[in-house]
Amino acid sequence: MLHVDALIFDLDGTLWDTNAICAEAWNRVLQRMGIERPAVTEADIAGICGRPHREAVGAVLSELDEAKLDAISVATEREDNLLIAERGGRLYPGVRELIPELAERFPLMIVSNCQDGYIEVFLEQSGLDASFRDHECWGRTGNTKSENLRSVIARNGVRAPLFVGDTEGDARAARDNAVPFVFASYGFGEVEVFDLQLHRFEQLAGRVAPLG
Repeated sequence: MLHVDALIFDLDGTLWDTNAICAEAWNRVLQRMGIERPAVTEADIAGICGRPHREAVGAVLSELDEAKLDAISVATEREDNLLIAERGGRLYPGVRELIPELAERFPLMIVSNCQDGYIEVFLEQSGLDASFRDHECWGRTGNTKSENLRSVIARNGVRAPLFVGDTEGDARAARDNAVPFVFASYGFGEVEVFDLQLHRFEQLAGRVAPLG
């Protein structure tokens, strides 16, 4: 049992999955820009989840030059948000039910490497906006996940939070801020060192308790 005073979550691979929709959005952008290449797949997107958006675009479309990658990054940020706002993502089992319950016991926050506006789309589409006190992302600050996690912790005045995520980058951000890391192993990454592992999101409820 971890005793904490706040729960901070990564988004993709932790609370929901939008890989198939993002792949479609990226392919729309490539088609509009007249770029002929094999279609971006759901697996391609899963493989870069957790990276800042511009870095993710560069990894998937590495054969393109920097100018094209910059343009595609801007366009796919917008297309992702528009298409997900229209269709919604796939919440992991238990997220919709458990998040409001957890919010009654702890302040809840989100820190993600996503583009600006993406967390807001999640909050609206999921209907969970009222459950989260704060959020931050790479797209708004340009900072690393470690830096954004540090900012969220500081501005909310929490003393003993934990961070829930699914990638080694999430684990590193937790270590950099000396907070416990909960590994969502149902997500997209592999992590070797963690304080707690979740095979299903619902397991979190019974493994955390309010501090003091």
